[in-house]
Amino acid sequence: MVVGDVMLDEYWWGSVERISPEAPVPVVAVQRQDAKLGGAANVAQNVRSLGGLVTTVGVIGDDRAARLVKDRLTDQGMSLDGLVVDPSRPTTLKTRVVAQHQQVVRADFETTEAINTGCIEHIAQRCLAALANADGLIISDYGKGVIQPELLERIVEPTKRAGKFVIVDPKDTHFNSYRHVTTLTPNHHEAGFVAGRRIRDDASLRSVGFELLERLDADSLLITLGEKGMALFEPKGRLTTIPTVAKTVFDVTGAGDTVVAAVAMTLAAGGTMLHAAYTANVAAGEVIKEVGTAQTTVDAIRAALDSIPEPVINHLS
Repeated sequence: MVVGDVMLDEYWWGSVERISPEAPVPVVAVQRQDAKLGGAANVAQNVRSLGGLVTTVGVIGDDRAARLVKDRLTDQGMSLDGLVVDPSRPTTLKTRVVAQHQQVVRADFETTEAINTGCIEHIAQRCLAALANADGLIISDYGKGVIQPELLERIVEPTKRAGKFVIVDPKDTHFNSYRHVTTLTPNHHEAGFVAGRRIRDDASLRSVGFELLERLDADSLLITLGEKGMALFEPKGRLTTIPTVAKTVFDVTGAGDTVVAAVAMTLAAGGTMLHAAYTANVAAGEVIKEVGTAQTTVDAIRAALDSIPEPVINHLS
């Protein structure tokens, strides 16, 4: 089950051959357009591409972007039952103009206002109804108003009491509300911001990671480090660093979505957090080869594992 900020990522693809006479900006000759699931919907799509069955729970508006979200979910064989429609809100839409594989500009159509109490009630009910058939819960927080402390209180503890995992892709504004979860997957910028200091080296990474792990009383914390890989923090001072396997980086858009999906699918299959972190690291290395939000598959992960050396994993206590 995935709950969070459902979005649509729209792309206008073209080429630039001249500068506008009206202003010092490139003129993009648009050749094609497409739209992909984004945010929590992209997390769900990543779970689906890894072979999982998934319920997507979130809020959409009553607009063109909402219709495209529903079309894309249906195309992937995913249910629309978890979507709550609020006509007073726009569906979050990010429109990117891309020329020669480079993003020229992005336009966001959205509100970040908190959802109303009626939406919170509907989302909580749909989460709890879906819980019986789910191995666990992914919370995808993009700070667009869906994830609120009141909602977290309604869904996190029941999921944990049912013996199921809770994985959070967090936003710094709600970080302290994510207590007692199975794991969180912030990037190093987010983790450093919440801790009040930048992660600059191994010492600051260790200090920030264990401080946040203790503050949230979480089972683990997985900090993504960009080109440096990942760091898995677990209780009793256990830190595992996993170097990146990515050789080519075109676009990191949506890589965090792939990470949480791969962690969830590994845990659902009976793996440990170490298995999950290593699998997520490989999966993220696959999707950043593509421009725009992308997904990977079990076969692609297997192929990537076959093509790289034995993992170099450092355990520090």
